[in-house]
Formats: sequence, C-alpha cells, structure tokens
Amino acid sequence: MPEKFALATWPTPMEPAPRLAEAVGLRASDLWIKRDDLTGLGGGGNKVRKLEWLVADALRHGADTLVTTGGPQSNHARLTAAAAARVGLDAVLVLPAPKGSPSIVGNLLLDALLGARIAWAEEASGPAELTVAAQETCAALREQGARPHLVPFGGSSALGARGYLEAGAEILAQQPDVRHVVTALGSGATMAGLVAALGPGRVLGVEVGALPDPGRTAASIIGELTDEEQPVEALRVRADQVGEAYAVLYEPVLDAITTVAATEGVLLDPVYTGRAASGLIAAVRDGDIRPGERTVLVHTGGLPGLFGHAEAAHRAEQLLRTHG
Repeated sequence: MPEKFALATWPTPMEPAPRLAEAVGLRASDLWIKRDDLTGLGGGGNKVRKLEWLVADALRHGADTLVTTGGPQSNHARLTAAAAARVGLDAVLVLPAPKGSPSIVGNLLLDALLGARIAWAEEASGPAELTVAAQETCAALREQGARPHLVPFGGSSALGARGYLEAGAEILAQQPDVRHVVTALGSGATMAGLVAALGPGRVLGVEVGALPDPGRTAASIIGELTDEEQPVEALRVRADQVGEAYAVLYEPVLDAITTVAATEGVLLDPVYTGRAASGLIAAVRDGDIRPGERTVLVHTGGLPGLFGHAEAAHRAEQLLRTHG
C-alpha cells in the first residue's frame, strides 16, 4: 500500500492577479493565487491534499467506513465523502444538529449526492464535543460489524499536514522568490505544512474562528511533522478577521470577496479564503506586506459553502439591488 492515495492531479495552477494586486495597494506583478480550489475531487479544495495521506492510512488499517466531523457546511466533510466514494468506502459525517429541519443546500446537498450518511450530534457544537460524538459513532459502527476509521477534524494531523508540506514545495517551484504566502488558518494543518516547507517567516495564517487557539494547534502539528519544536510566537498569525463568529459573515470579508470577484473573476467562500483575502488586504494596509514583495494567496476552495450561507445569499441579493 503506497504512503498516499492519489485523489487529484498536481501541481495546482499558480495564477497572476494583477488587477487585484493594484486594487489592494500592491504592484501588478506582486500577487499570485495558488488555485487549490481546482483539485477536482468532489468540488475541489485544500482538504484533498490531506485526504490523500489520511485515506491511504485508513486503507492500510482495513477500514470500510470513513467517519469525520465538521460544521453543517463543512468542506472537509464533503471532501471526505467524495474521497470515500472514490475508493469504495462508506462515509459517515458527524455534524452538529441544527435548530429545526436542516436546509439541504450547499455542502449538505453535495454530501447527499456523494452517498454520505449524516449523524446529527444533538448536544455537540465545538470540535472537541464533535470528536466525542464521532468516537461514539465509531463504537456503534463496530458493534454493527463495520470497520470505521476516524478522520480528524479538518483532516488536521501531522499525517494530513504532509499534503501541505508538498504544497509548499510546489509553491517554491512556481514562485522561487515568494516572500509571503497567505492562507486561512482553521484547524491548523494547512498552515503547519506550509511553515514546515517554507519557514515561519513567509507564511501568514489568517484565523477563521474554527478553534480557540489555532496558532498553537499549528505549532504542535509542525513539531510532530518536523521533529523540532516550533515556538508559537514565531508564527505569523492574524486574528482580526474572525468577526463575531466562525459562521457569521464579517463585513471586511464580504468586501474582500466582492473585490476579488470584480477584479479577477475568482470566487471565494465567506469562511476560509474570504477571510484569508481580507487578512491579506489588512496586511498590505498596515505594512506587513509591501509593494515589491512577491505574495501568494492560497485559495483553499469552499465555494459550495457560499451557496449554503444564508447571510451571504442575503447580502448578495442586496448587492444586486444596488447594481440595478
């Protein structure tokens, strides 16, 4: 069994973003977008890189079912379901139960099409509670004769982070003189892999509110990945783009999404890459990223979640009225 199971074709494209660069205060040649939304499988996104390693591990252990957790519009859950379908495994997604009947839109619609079973966790909200619910789900599946394998929240572990160690090498091959790599910081492994490949000085993680202290989580994963302790203080982390909460649309993020769409025709989600773009704009504004410095924005996908975000849909309707 190979170390990883191929789920996409690499490398993903590196696209120039000259109009966006000038709109946010950089030179036209400064800004590029790493298109990890174009990974293909199940609607694309950064989790595919992690799942190549995690699925191979599940197969080595003889699993017949992948179990994972996330929010109702989890991109990771959707791509875990897609990976399970690709390799012929069942998928059970443990998600927090919504108030009332869930709207089957966005990622939930794709989860259904991909054949996943949803296990609604009535008393769980945060990642720790969801992990407990997922462990209980795995125990119940074993009693039924299944062989479940628990994929960590966000695919974030030292094993999953190997996918972004590889992504860092791709970025260096595509942009050898890169000075800044800006990425969403959610469950930690994407930033961890990039830091392991590029060093802490070149990677800027923009918190999305998925965890209470994602920088510390990323530092821990880096330590496991490299066998060297990573001081969390050495990491570049912005925590000013979360707003009220993880799933709540933050006004600067909406501005960033509309700016990127209007200048480059590239669509971002309101939770992850939208916040990363907003953080990039803020970093240029306060001088952390300066004109003349080659900068890469990592597009981690998440577009299906945009269609399941009621607040974003409402704001888009308002924008249409304004344009009319």
